[in-house]
Amino acid sequence: MMAAAAAAEEGASVCLLEPNERLGKKLNITGKGRCNVTNNCDLEEFLRSVPCNGRFLYSAYSRFTSADVMAFFEALDVPLKTERGNRVFPASDRAFDISGALERRLKKLHVSILRDKARALLIRDGVLQGVKGERESYHANRVVIATGGVSYPLTGSTGDGYRLAKQAGHTVQEPRGSLVPLCAAGELCPSLQGLSLKNAALRVYENNKKIYSDFGEMLFTHFGVSGPMILSASAHMRHFDKKRYRLEIDLKPALDEAALDKRLLSDFAKHANSDFINSLDALLPRKLIEPFVRLTEIDPHQKVHDLTKEQRRRVLALLKALPIEITGPRPVAEAIVTSGGVTVKEVNPSTMESKLLPGLYFAGEVLDADAYTGGFNLQIAWCTGHLAGKSAASGSPSK
Repeated sequence: MMAAAAAAEEGASVCLLEPNERLGKKLNITGKGRCNVTNNCDLEEFLRSVPCNGRFLYSAYSRFTSADVMAFFEALDVPLKTERGNRVFPASDRAFDISGALERRLKKLHVSILRDKARALLIRDGVLQGVKGERESYHANRVVIATGGVSYPLTGSTGDGYRLAKQAGHTVQEPRGSLVPLCAAGELCPSLQGLSLKNAALRVYENNKKIYSDFGEMLFTHFGVSGPMILSASAHMRHFDKKRYRLEIDLKPALDEAALDKRLLSDFAKHANSDFINSLDALLPRKLIEPFVRLTEIDPHQKVHDLTKEQRRRVLALLKALPIEITGPRPVAEAIVTSGGVTVKEVNPSTMESKLLPGLYFAGEVLDADAYTGGFNLQIAWCTGHLAGKSAASGSPSK
């Protein structure tokens, strides 16, 4: 939609092929239906938040920054607000306001919206001539592929863009999930299914080397862990085939070890004659107590006044570093975004045009570039779509 609008603004005659019954189906479920439009940050912060091929996006972002995106939507009568972490949302908290504004913009620009699915590029003697759809063929000397990746396939992201890119000779990096829930070993997570932690700290280890830390919310599930903090962490875990990953959850991040030890001594003094399992109510969510006690390997019915210093240290260590061994990500269909895609070395970063087939452009998630949570991935979609549309509309395809 952004690419179509940008091309039409340049005076091009634009046809948008959309296989879904309505535009913006995937956009409407982003941000839990609120749509995290962008992140209100500068260029360097944006590039730091794109761990996969961020520098490739330098020109695209510079031409259509997050401030430009915000101005674009506010000019279309969608008031925005900035929340924690510089995340930008519609003031209404309705993703439909964003997709609706884009749809109105396309209609005003007389973009033809056709309900069809692209099946193949029309290429003759090395010259791009349009797109073959399921219903008919569409002739054009410039084509923008903005099909998304393979996450959330029910929204239409079924990998069609990769197939079209390969037809043009492009290399496609194997798609996999990013910003995806994680599977864990053992029975801890299934026993805690449904438990949400609101103010926990997270450390991620790759082969015992700490590679990432965060603070926020997480959720235990029947398969492992999910939630905002986990999804962000998953973007740093890219080598499950070669390396081992472990999470450590700090259940009491507001207290350092010395302060937490004093807290334990105080709590245990109050419950001196209680069973150990009945002494943790003030420290842990009820659902976590029994699994936590099992991890300490302390008899749940041992009296608190009989706990040794070594046992107390064991409790302290687990409170500060609850370990979770990660076995891998959930399927890519459950990921928020797709990592992998069209190799960016084969795309001109100043125009988003293919270096292999003049007149072919790429935008958004179909490219091998993905970011952390916080509005950065939608910003990639906006700025690459804007640049691809503008470039496609400006004169003949480059040689």
